[in-house]
Amino acid sequence: MKRIITILSILMAFAIGASAARTYVLVVGVSRYQNEDNNLQQTTKDAKAFKKVMEHTTKDITILTSRYANHDNVIEKLRAISNRAQKGDKVIFYFSGHGTQGGIAAFDRIIWYHEITSLLARSSASEKYCFIDACHAGTINDSDQQPYDIDTENAGIAFFVACRPDELSSENPYVGAGQFTQALLKGLRGKADADGNKQVTTLELFKFIYKDVLHSTRNMPTQQHPQLIAPKSMHNNVIIDWR
Repeated sequence: MKRIITILSILMAFAIGASAARTYVLVVGVSRYQNEDNNLQQTTKDAKAFKKVMEHTTKDITILTSRYANHDNVIEKLRAISNRAQKGDKVIFYFSGHGTQGGIAAFDRIIWYHEITSLLARSSASEKYCFIDACHAGTINDSDQQPYDIDTENAGIAFFVACRPDELSSENPYVGAGQFTQALLKGLRGKADADGNKQVTTLELFKFIYKDVLHSTRNMPTQQHPQLIAPKSMHNNVIIDWR
């Protein structure tokens, strides 16, 4: 009888695990560009550091860097994980590289924000998170670029972006990371856990990032102001759980 109970317990645990929600992550970092004049120093390091933090949460991680992070590859991989994700799942997209008005710069050409949002909006995943460390990232909410509508609660998309539309996203040469990514990584590792429950929510993470980046760029000619573009229904969603 004991043996039967043990076997049943194992089978039940397996069944629960098999049906558990999954997290799919696409990490993109571009340090070397097709036009070498645009090369950056820290962005690939940023991408690898973000991947390492995400490994605590999931094994479903794809990373693309430099020439592999071209427009078509990024869109193809984002489409693939968006299609695989089911209700209850999370999709996480991280980008570190150049940015422009209304888009991010892949290795070869621009990926427009509306390309990203249209893919994510069609995904069955319950929660989609985008972390964009690029100049002019705030233009994700530019009405001229077919933006994600922050009032569309059912879309389930939250954008954490490095700066306002008219600002640049700066790198910190002393720590080898972008100012935004440095704050993001610290927050995800637990410093954003304001209530000490070992869970980091959307709003907790944003408040930490905003304060940290504002402080670290205080002596620059212009301070950098990260932005959160997300429906209020996502503010208390747990992004990472350290329990």
